[in-house]
Amino acid sequence: MLQSLAGSSCVRLVEQHRSAWCFALLVLGYLLYLVFGAVVFSSVELPYEDLLRQELGKLKQRFLEEHACLSEQQLEQFLMRVLEASNYGVSVLSNASGNWNWDFTSSLFFASTVLSTTGYGHTVPLSDGGKAFCIIYSVIGIPFTLLFLTAVVQRIIVYVTRRPVLYFHIRWGFSKQVVAIIHAIVLGFITVSCFFLIPAAIFSVLEDDWNFLESFYFCFISLSTIGLGDYVPGEGYNQKFRELYKIGITCKLSLLLGLIAMLVVLETFCELHELKKFRKLFYVKKDKEEDQVHIMEHDQLSFSSISDQAASMKDDQKANEPFVTSQSPTSNDSSPNN
Repeated sequence: MLQSLAGSSCVRLVEQHRSAWCFALLVLGYLLYLVFGAVVFSSVELPYEDLLRQELGKLKQRFLEEHACLSEQQLEQFLMRVLEASNYGVSVLSNASGNWNWDFTSSLFFASTVLSTTGYGHTVPLSDGGKAFCIIYSVIGIPFTLLFLTAVVQRIIVYVTRRPVLYFHIRWGFSKQVVAIIHAIVLGFITVSCFFLIPAAIFSVLEDDWNFLESFYFCFISLSTIGLGDYVPGEGYNQKFRELYKIGITCKLSLLLGLIAMLVVLETFCELHELKKFRKLFYVKKDKEEDQVHIMEHDQLSFSSISDQAASMKDDQKANEPFVTSQSPTSNDSSPNN
């Protein structure tokens, strides 16, 4: 008897604080995922780093042996200056002297990476004025970019996602959830093909030192706005039509197409009913009693205002629900005949 009561009380306790337990599991899962990533990256990359360090050490020692007139301290100072310039995107190689990092096309590419928060890091402002302007430009430009992307995605998703799903649901009578899942998968496949596979194949041809995996890696790092900066297109020494190439990459991968397509796909998946139910497990539920008390505190509420609020709440609910069309009510006007 006591065991059954204890079991029922535990079940009630879990049900009452279900959102908190789910959130705790979410935090624990995220921390474990971080640790898992650190373990994998360390075990995979650490041997390559050790080999590279050994190779550089041998090259440095061989160079000092062949040039006895040069001391190790002088070589260290020269290498530090070269690496510092390289971090700012300036190379001392003779065949790289023709590539400017701050001509118009390169600056346009840099501005697009800043506003999209990609930030490759291969080119950074050198002057104090450039750094100050970058701060002001980003403070205004990043929210402006988010507003721009949100407005564009909201308009595109109506024609790309909601109307096709409603068409197959109403016209052919298929289940709305099934149609939404199939549509999301097809849209994701098309996006991956057009913005990952095909551009990766193109980059592997245009960039001499990139293979297909490295090109696909660059496309993913760019469109996910990670922007590690280890691969940047158009930086080759013998790059043909570099200005046109930079403009094309700016339009393709930064704002105009790539990020918009990614956001449309993410919004399509977020509107799936199953994902919405899953996300609600981790959200804090609103207290209905507090909402009722908050409403009762308004002494000047009238029945008309309450009905207007209820109608607006219904309209907002319909607008927020995916794949729902608003139907205009038909009213039959009849005039009494005396």
